[in-house]
Amino acid sequence: MIIGNALTTIGVIARSSGATRALLEKNSRVKKFKKGEHIFNDKDDDVALFGIIDGTVAVYKMTTSGEKRGIFIFGAGNLLNEDCMYGFHVSADAEVLRDSDILCVNMNAFEAACAKDPELSKAVMESVSMKVRRLYHLMKNTSNNLRGDRRIAAKLWKLSRDHGVKKTAGVEINFDLTITTLAEFLGSQRETVSRQVKTLTDAGLLIVRNSRFIIPSREKLLDFFESM
Repeated sequence: MIIGNALTTIGVIARSSGATRALLEKNSRVKKFKKGEHIFNDKDDDVALFGIIDGTVAVYKMTTSGEKRGIFIFGAGNLLNEDCMYGFHVSADAEVLRDSDILCVNMNAFEAACAKDPELSKAVMESVSMKVRRLYHLMKNTSNNLRGDRRIAAKLWKLSRDHGVKKTAGVEINFDLTITTLAEFLGSQRETVSRQVKTLTDAGLLIVRNSRFIIPSREKLLDFFESM
């Protein structure tokens, strides 16, 4: 892919001026990652700024007990690590869930571009603010006040909104999603999530085929979640 075109696929960078993108074009490259590969790891230093041109990436943290806890699942157009600007080291891990094309921008060049382009700086701040707001919602939805099957329903509804493609049977989440991965993002035991997924399946709210989750009706799934 031509670097100039790749830059415009990232929402934050697309808002920058033509002069800014010309500067970034000289300091960027596109790298392909296979499913299961890591783009960066917790505590890494001196990394590039990464954005998703095409594909799906999970950002997670490891707990002190060695368990994986999912935080975000990002699709095309998103930056992955703008929180690493200005000397901060990486604070999470990023694993590719679906073969992905990743834009890699030299961090020093990006920081210099932000200093000269107010609109780019504003776009970065808005991106970080949105992630903080999503974290607030995540904390609420992982509380013990919300029943497990409804937490799963809420998570699947959001994934089908952000990563869904229309199929004959409904809206399919466009990457392999195992019970283990779902449990990691919910902070629950795999066995518990497996039972709750079966509950949704038996109720006709979910179809699982070869690690692909299909939502027959997003409206009914939303009604189920909101009926708590």
